[in-house]
Amino acid sequence: MTFQIGDKVIYPNHGLGVIERIEEKTILGTTCGFYHLRISSNDTTVLVPLTNADNVGLRPAIGNGEVERLFKVLCDGKIDSQQNWKGRFKDNSDRMRTGSIYDVAEVLKSLTLLSRAKTLSFREKRMLDRARFLIVSEVSEVIAEAPASVEARMDSALDRCITSRQKAAARAKVPSSTTVKVLPQRVVAVAPRRAARAS
Repeated sequence: MTFQIGDKVIYPNHGLGVIERIEEKTILGTTCGFYHLRISSNDTTVLVPLTNADNVGLRPAIGNGEVERLFKVLCDGKIDSQQNWKGRFKDNSDRMRTGSIYDVAEVLKSLTLLSRAKTLSFREKRMLDRARFLIVSEVSEVIAEAPASVEARMDSALDRCITSRQKAAARAKVPSSTTVKVLPQRVVAVAPRRAARAS
């Protein structure tokens, strides 16, 4: 995918940025084009090679229509809750690197659920904060709404998601009603014992 100057794009794990210029640079004898990307959150500049933009996950910001789809994902009650810390951290790190806002939403749901059950490790708490920031900043920019308003809506969706999941888990624990079939009692005829003869 190619971008133009002025395009708003998402750089994985950094969030929203604007392409300020596109220029060629010669590095170690090799000339290639670069996007000069200004990251909105901290006003830093990132150089992304044109040929590597897809590999690093550079993508356009979502559209208005996708915002509603995102909130449906945030409150759908489906949460991947990997119990093993190492496996969970690897899965979540991989999702964060894709740059997909829907992958970030899955990380947000998983870590939010976990944070309500126990204290997160420093690394997972930082990842949860990053996921919240990435979603709020992108949606806020797309719908031109204050971050606080977007955050409140996001938290409401997460509450519904967790409540829905807890109800589903509770239903799964209740044993289904068992039908007991009563069979008619079997009557067995027993011959009377003969009295012992007196000797």
